[in-house]
Amino acid sequence: MAVDPTQRSFLEPNVLARLAAMPLFARRPMQGNVSGRHTSPHRGTSVEFAEYRKYVPGDDLRRLDWRAHGRTDRYYIKEFEADTNLRCCLVVDTSGSMKFGSTGTTKFAYAQKLAAAISYLAIQQGDAAGMACVADGIVTEIPAKRNPAHLRLLFDLLERAKPTGPTRLIESLHELAETIRQRALIILISDFFVPPEELRQCFEHFRFRKHDLAAFHLLDPQEIEFKFQRPTRFLDPEGGPAIFAEPSEIADRYHRAMNAYLTEVKHAVDASGVDYHRVLLNESYDAALMRFLAGRSKAGGVR
Repeated sequence: MAVDPTQRSFLEPNVLARLAAMPLFARRPMQGNVSGRHTSPHRGTSVEFAEYRKYVPGDDLRRLDWRAHGRTDRYYIKEFEADTNLRCCLVVDTSGSMKFGSTGTTKFAYAQKLAAAISYLAIQQGDAAGMACVADGIVTEIPAKRNPAHLRLLFDLLERAKPTGPTRLIESLHELAETIRQRALIILISDFFVPPEELRQCFEHFRFRKHDLAAFHLLDPQEIEFKFQRPTRFLDPEGGPAIFAEPSEIADRYHRAMNAYLTEVKHAVDASGVDYHRVLLNESYDAALMRFLAGRSKAGGVR
């Protein structure tokens, strides 16, 4: 499939070419509208046997298993698994904190590359992809479609989006969990600077709606290491008050708070069965995607 010819800063054709060899699998049965490579909760016509069930009047006689009849003297219908396509919905955080970055890139630029590559992979394998940008609510949303021309709309959205303003991530995720009706692969890309317990409730909401949920947790190395050497004025990009502090005096408290936050997030994702990937911005995005796709390949095809 040809890549959108418009030059985009977040598209790297050589990376897409490498990633294209790896399929994007869902970990849960999907409800698509055409045949595809993902498992379906319904019975169908794949070659993989599912189960026997008793014959009832009206069943297609061609599906009777005569060997089972010979062994049991009863009529059974042989059923097979169905394969379908998936709908991949990407949720990109565009709140103000996403414009931070100390490694030559920002969290938002990193998120753009992840979202663009995953959209491309989904559509080039025949699946549908859609996208929502969230900040102080759902800023923009494009429903999932599988037409290759749809990629241009998704890339245009990524190009226009700017990280700004406060976040209402929790409310936005609950709203998306309610409005995305069919089972879908939901991929969240955010720094998740919200209370972990409230985040866990969002994850449970998606799980209750039978979505397959994955999360890329983007963090800057400075947020983990906190290597500031001199008195610094710390600004809140989402509108909170600025703090002027001597880093050596607050480093211990900062590390304790950050470790406690990361531990709580880990508990939240483990309890909700989220496919969770913590990513530092000094890791290449294609390496993060390779890890994500490889993990799903191992779980792919689970009925």
